[in-house]
Amino acid sequence: MPSTALDPLLAVDGVTVRFGGLVALSDVRLSISPGTVVGLIGPNGAGKTTLFNVLSGIVSPNEGTVSWKGSPLRGHRPHHLANLRIARTLQGLNLFANMPVLDNVIVGADRLSKVGMASMLTGLGRFQRDERRLRQRAMKALEEFGVAEFAHALPGMLPLGAQKRVALARALVADPELLLLDEPASGLSAEEVRELGEHIRSFRERMGVLLVEHHMDLVMEVCDHIVVLNFGEVIASGTPDEIRADPAVTEAYLGASAEGDNGE
Repeated sequence: MPSTALDPLLAVDGVTVRFGGLVALSDVRLSISPGTVVGLIGPNGAGKTTLFNVLSGIVSPNEGTVSWKGSPLRGHRPHHLANLRIARTLQGLNLFANMPVLDNVIVGADRLSKVGMASMLTGLGRFQRDERRLRQRAMKALEEFGVAEFAHALPGMLPLGAQKRVALARALVADPELLLLDEPASGLSAEEVRELGEHIRSFRERMGVLLVEHHMDLVMEVCDHIVVLNFGEVIASGTPDEIRADPAVTEAYLGASAEGDNGE
């Protein structure tokens, strides 16, 4: 049965992951609907990265299912995400150091290409029209995030905040329906975090978002719903106000870090 606008885009149902004798995730459940921002928080070692890796297809759960638009995902891998219209950003950014910023963003548009990406980037064959179309799309994405001036620079020449905006442009250039953000505020200044929050709020108009983040002010400001992990288990799930008022969350996470801290 096809999904409707009210159905979750992504649903995690009873996911358990074991690494030998270690239970990294235990019966985790959450869902992300179109037009919503869901935050995933918890102290270091809570299982956030493991869950992100399950969703990305890096780790396979021992139990439970991950469903995309109502259909279980089985055996998916990171390179399948683009065709599913799922995009992600990583803590390490993963920008190609020897490739100009514009070409880095074009790589994110591979799903929209009518030709092979390798052929397009090397200029082989009669693909000029397709290349021009994707370059225009990539430039528009760079303009959206205020980094178009760096289009022909190498990523390493940019400050961290600009590199993160390039990574966002690459993630969004192919018009995903779901965006997975892995600690996008890490290392950013207060002003850059404020701008990031504005971008995330604007994403609601076109996609669902899962935000894995330590910066609590950002999470509380932009999220519609928050899921809290501790030792691999969901200990709370609710609105920002409900999470603030939950004593289990205060004990496990919020009380362990300074208010507004964006550190680990």
